[in-house]
Amino acid sequence: MNDSRGWSVLVLVAGLTVATPGAAQSVPPPVPPPAPAAAASAVLPPVSLSARKVYEQARSQLVQIRTVLKGQASQTSVGSGFVVSTDGHIVTNYHVVSEAALHPERHDLVYVTADGKEAPVQLLMIDVLHDLALLKAAPREQPFEALSFRPPGQPLGQGERMYSLGNPLDVGFAVIEGNYNGLVERSFYPQIFFAGSLSGGMSGGPALDQEGRVIGINVARRVDGEQVSFLVPAEFAVALIKRGRAAEPIKASVWPVVAQQLTAHQEVLTDRFVQQGFKPATHARYSVPVPVDRFMRCWGTSQTSQTGGLDFERSDCAMDTRIFVGEFTTGALRTGHESYDGRKLGAMRFAQRYSASFENESFRRLSSEHQTKPRCHEDYVDRNGLPLRVVVCLRAYKKVPKLYDASVLVATLDQPASGVQGRFDMQGVSYSNAMRLTRHYLEAYGWARSR
Repeated sequence: MNDSRGWSVLVLVAGLTVATPGAAQSVPPPVPPPAPAAAASAVLPPVSLSARKVYEQARSQLVQIRTVLKGQASQTSVGSGFVVSTDGHIVTNYHVVSEAALHPERHDLVYVTADGKEAPVQLLMIDVLHDLALLKAAPREQPFEALSFRPPGQPLGQGERMYSLGNPLDVGFAVIEGNYNGLVERSFYPQIFFAGSLSGGMSGGPALDQEGRVIGINVARRVDGEQVSFLVPAEFAVALIKRGRAAEPIKASVWPVVAQQLTAHQEVLTDRFVQQGFKPATHARYSVPVPVDRFMRCWGTSQTSQTGGLDFERSDCAMDTRIFVGEFTTGALRTGHESYDGRKLGAMRFAQRYSASFENESFRRLSSEHQTKPRCHEDYVDRNGLPLRVVVCLRAYKKVPKLYDASVLVATLDQPASGVQGRFDMQGVSYSNAMRLTRHYLEAYGWARSR
């Protein structure tokens, strides 16, 4: 089985990346040059009179958020934000401020208004699961002008016009027109599908309705499609403001907070994955675990040898997004399997190819800084007369105690010239949930009912 599964890129529009299933992944530097799609969107299209009106009304509530090296004027990353209270509370994305949040000893945060005024800002609270952060500007004599939120009892209609604001590519504040297209299908946490072109640097900026009320927060875009961008629904920002409005500024690293939120996430993720079960009739001979398409997407390919060699079919299922922690991403599940037919090869040659495919699997770790080396255990399991070869590997997170990445590799052994190899990858789960998910996965293997 080959572990070179592709991942397409969902770019967080402050310039960082998080992967989703599809094509190849790239990780740009903290302040990257614009990708071709981003560069094209830097030449902004003409806007309507409605867009101009919305921008002019919201201009004084927009800010740019900069992460700067402590004691220096050099910025290491930029994003956008918006004022949500007359006391100077500001909402942005967590990934916009993650460097300062994780390493406050090395970074400071400042905000810059549309008219160029700059001042320090402090971090009050984070929500890594929805990629949000609440900041607080220093008090001043005049109250801040604040944006209001669209009431939850007034849902948006499909195709309704909306306006995304921010500072794209650090070239100046701008407004991008687009349309509301409902919530993203199969997203584990709700996200708004915005038909508009977000660019790097717009992360954390507001998306407004035609009355200038906040309906979402800019967060990401797909680089393998046009006019496909994503917003965090405003309800999560409202909840964060309520929790953090009176909070004391966070002075230390947020790693303990991140760990707490990731721990809560993996409990919910495990429960939902186990409860949803697997698809029926996934193989002619075996029962093979393939998740239902609720918060995962499944893709399949097949290849028939033209030279009398090995025929195989492949299925891969993965969550669209992972949770951006700051120095890595985590909090996702992925499964896949390959069905091999080597009857054209004969038993000896098939056994060699089948064994080599199993052994070429790798169990990568993020880095020695973030994870321990993999620890693996191999065994043979009998599933109601179906013999399986099973390898389970775990890697512990160093900065997120009691959470692990786990991988399960399975191969059927009952046939001399055919078989199935499967893999299940779990990111950021507790040991008990890693074992629970492993049992759930292995118990799904067996004989097909029609056999």
